[in-house]
Amino acid sequence: MYRINREKLLAVIREVDQAIYNHSQWYQNIIRSIVCRLPFDQRDMAEDAHHHCTFGQWYYHCSEKEMQENKTFQSIRGEHKQVHANAKLLLETSSRGEAISYIDYDNFANAVERLRLNLQTLKYELEETLYNRDPLTGVRNRISMLSDLRKQMDLIDRHVDTTVIAILDVDRFKQVNDTHGHPVGDLVLANIAAYILQHLRPYDNVYRYGGEEFLIMMPHTDVETAAAVIERIREGVAQMQTHMHNGETISVTISAGVTKLRDHHNIETAIEEADKALYEAKLGGRNKSVVSA
Repeated sequence: MYRINREKLLAVIREVDQAIYNHSQWYQNIIRSIVCRLPFDQRDMAEDAHHHCTFGQWYYHCSEKEMQENKTFQSIRGEHKQVHANAKLLLETSSRGEAISYIDYDNFANAVERLRLNLQTLKYELEETLYNRDPLTGVRNRISMLSDLRKQMDLIDRHVDTTVIAILDVDRFKQVNDTHGHPVGDLVLANIAAYILQHLRPYDNVYRYGGEEFLIMMPHTDVETAAAVIERIREGVAQMQTHMHNGETISVTISAGVTKLRDHHNIETAIEEADKALYEAKLGGRNKSVVSA
């Protein structure tokens, strides 16, 4: 799950587009040099050529932590290196005036295609994240929430996975807006979302469910473990301080309702159960979490 802000995400997508174009140009130049028997760039004969092409210079200097941890981004490393190794073999053969075997050419062409596929997949993942992200908090929005939950419910029905959802709500949030203004309220929500993201696993999903509500989906998790995670998040949020522009700080608390996705139930029922547990937490004095029975 990408946790880069929207502006950086847009910049990375533009970089990926440019990277795809640059490597396409490199590929065309390689083919042109071989077919037309033109002089080729000697840098393509180096053992570490993959570090020095235009694409490699971008790839190996991309410092975004979220990108470095992405599985597709990681898989590009090996494919890119293989493309250059295969290109080097073709250039060496061509420079000796020998015919290139169809096996060597096919290996090169297949490696190029695998690299292209990985790059297009990376771009798709970035764009999918961009269009399904809440611009204020950086978490996923409701556009994909129900779809994601239904996909997970399919696994539950087939007994392939166990999943827990939780709905978190900021206590007395209207008072924050009324007392300090909506910009401060927005800052509080953004800070809470950032804290939640920092304290979940990479494959957990967080959605902005309502104005001051967040829904968390935790796959591969039993309800006891999930409840403990939500409790730690609740305790951590209570200790947080949001610094306002006037130099003062504000603290808030959250309440939460937790429930397990059950087979042969629909998503709406599960969300309703989590909502009822959240309501119990509110009635019980707020700043607490309740697990649905």
